Amino acid sequence: MENKAKKAVYTSITELAKMLGISRVAVFKRIKKGQIPAERIGRSYAISMEYVTDLIHNGHSKILTEDKKAEIKRAVEKVVKEYGETLRLLGKE
Repeated sequence: MENKAKKAVYTSITELAKMLGISRVAVFKRIKKGQIPAERIGRSYAISMEYVTDLIHNGHSKILTEDKKAEIKRAVEKVVKEYGETLRLLGKE
């Protein structure tokens, strides 16, 4: 009987950066710090999709989705509209 190992599926730094809504440099720095587990393949890094899946399901609040980006933008616009002059005065101090 032959053992069939699961085929590992990987993603790139660029793809993970898009999923997380951060820059490629930020992903690379997290890999260097050991915060993101990655395998070095030649000159590139491969991040296990198992890690990405765990991150999405268990740490979903850390991922900046388009909906969250829009919500943040609306909040910033509201604050600037309501307190714009005060913020300008504080910025001059």
